[in-house]
Amino acid sequence: MLRPRYPYYLANAAAEGSTMLPVMDKYSGAKATEVALASAAVLDVAIGWAVRAAPAMAAFAGYEKAEVLEHCVKRFTERQEELAVALCIEAGKPIKDARGEVTRLIDTFKIAMGEATRQGGELLPLDISARAKNYWSMVKRVPVGPVGFISPFNFPLNLAAHKIAPAIVAGCPFVLKPASATPIGALVIGEVLAETKLPKGAFSILPMNSADAGALITDERLKLLSFTGSPPVGWDMKNRAGKKAVILELGGNAACVVDEGTDVDDAVARIVFGAFYQSGQSCISVQRILVHRSLYTSLRDKLVAATKALVCGDPRDEKTFIGPMISEKEAVRLEGWIKAAVERGGTLLCGGGRKGAMLTPTLLENVPRDCDLVAKEAFGPAAVMDVFDDFEAALAQINDSVFGLQAGIFTRDLHKAKHAWDVLQVGGVVIGDVPSFRVDNMPYGGVKDSGAGREGVRWAIEHLTEPRVMVVRSQ
Repeated sequence: MLRPRYPYYLANAAAEGSTMLPVMDKYSGAKATEVALASAAVLDVAIGWAVRAAPAMAAFAGYEKAEVLEHCVKRFTERQEELAVALCIEAGKPIKDARGEVTRLIDTFKIAMGEATRQGGELLPLDISARAKNYWSMVKRVPVGPVGFISPFNFPLNLAAHKIAPAIVAGCPFVLKPASATPIGALVIGEVLAETKLPKGAFSILPMNSADAGALITDERLKLLSFTGSPPVGWDMKNRAGKKAVILELGGNAACVVDEGTDVDDAVARIVFGAFYQSGQSCISVQRILVHRSLYTSLRDKLVAATKALVCGDPRDEKTFIGPMISEKEAVRLEGWIKAAVERGGTLLCGGGRKGAMLTPTLLENVPRDCDLVAKEAFGPAAVMDVFDDFEAALAQINDSVFGLQAGIFTRDLHKAKHAWDVLQVGGVVIGDVPSFRVDNMPYGGVKDSGAGREGVRWAIEHLTEPRVMVVRSQ
């Protein structure tokens, strides 16, 4: 069960705020708990502490970082069910998905633990011409300094982990603002970090109103901002960030191609998962399904049947696959997109019903490509089917989007797989599976409106560090 209230973490220590933020049970709509809400003044103090902690974090040894991360792995493992239940309540995530996210949280910290003692450099010969004959150099990576993080509601544990764990390895003090709808997971991470020997000021985790969090974006004491969330908000932050580096992991309307010769039953099983796990609230949820004409009717009928069979309801129930969306407002928005698509000539194959924040899993076909349900990010349990005759045309249709996060290609043709990897304007191409697949040690991020930069522990560390060269004259 959740505790009645949770503190925020300021400079490594729990602190009670004068104002509390209620956290709602996303299924029942009742208040589940409350967390301390930080003010703009508290954020200013946290940034000051991060600046003071920067030298100590830069000097923090690799084995010390590894010990911190190992402690986190141990404690998260001990508290797995507590974390999963909290996630189930605050995010409305079905309990099986919640347990899966806790596993990924642990995996991410394990990966970082391995990287903590692998941060090397490079010997760089300089004798490219006679003038540099007696010179050589070495390059090492150094932390960029204090950084600001803003994490989203849909993976409140693991996407916070993808910022926190690399920052510890890189030696960057950080201030994290978790999503106001789902702050508990990040605060439990803070509780565990507070048990470690991180230097004072190395971290602050502050639930905040967005209106009070502007310094994370504009304060020049922070040298980098990493944001995961919606494209309009992310690009606006980048415009406001001034001199600091900005890493954006934004949205998508991910497409999945099912080419001729594909095992239909296998593709159906994976697409149902990719389109509807955690109610479709994933940046790489399957939203556009492009099927070769030779398979279309068979796959459509089986996909509709499988979608209708999904269990919707209380996320605490072990049988539940579809829980509530994050809010009734979001469910109403997506319901409107579905109705608009039908009004424009789309055919509703199944779903489309709504009760509060619960939206039944929905499939449509024949939806015009300029409809919101195709052109924008649905971020909910809805997907659109389309037919193709030519593989090249299907790839072009994927690229005909302002987004470019990941794409899935079901094909048994190695040449087609390689060609898709070459021409698709996305951050990742998944062959033989849905675009919703991600493992936490791979580079993850997108192009176009889907973002800038990459997450994945090793790639995040590169963003959080910069090269510093030493040149030596030997004679």
